[in-house]
Amino acid sequence: MSDATKNLGQIALGWWKQHLRPDDDTGPARALRARLRQADHVTDVLAEGRVIELHDRLGHHTAALTLAALAQVLAHVERHDGRRIAQGFGAGDPKALSPLRFQRLIRSDDRQELATGLRRALPLVGGACNVAALAEDTLFWGEKPRIRWCFDYYGAAPPRPVAAEEETE
Repeated sequence: MSDATKNLGQIALGWWKQHLRPDDDTGPARALRARLRQADHVTDVLAEGRVIELHDRLGHHTAALTLAALAQVLAHVERHDGRRIAQGFGAGDPKALSPLRFQRLIRSDDRQELATGLRRALPLVGGACNVAALAEDTLFWGEKPRIRWCFDYYGAAPPRPVAAEEETE
């Protein structure tokens, strides 16, 4: 993952800590979480000034649908910890998220579908995950995050790419 990608995850984490963190039980943070969680349309999410602030912090490189999906997912995170989301989904016996639901989640074709699946699955891990990693994966959803999630889910180290794969990345 590039430094720019990691930086965007850290920016999203900082925004989450400042405006959404549930242990900050101030009225504005609680109200924003509630409005984002209940939003039915992209425009409901984008009508929030704090979401536009996130867009500004991310450097205006994020599409509107992706920004809305990210903000809604982050509103469902209860606690930041070092564990990536797929590691949490694969924890336990039985796993917190069933293999069938996990497979459906990683096959999400777009960020809205991914966001819906994540919002439904986050309660299964107590709403805890690495916020920066979750933000990066949401912003850059594609084959690389999907592959990493598969190995994270099963608690395995990902394989080293072969030279041909490295050249195409």
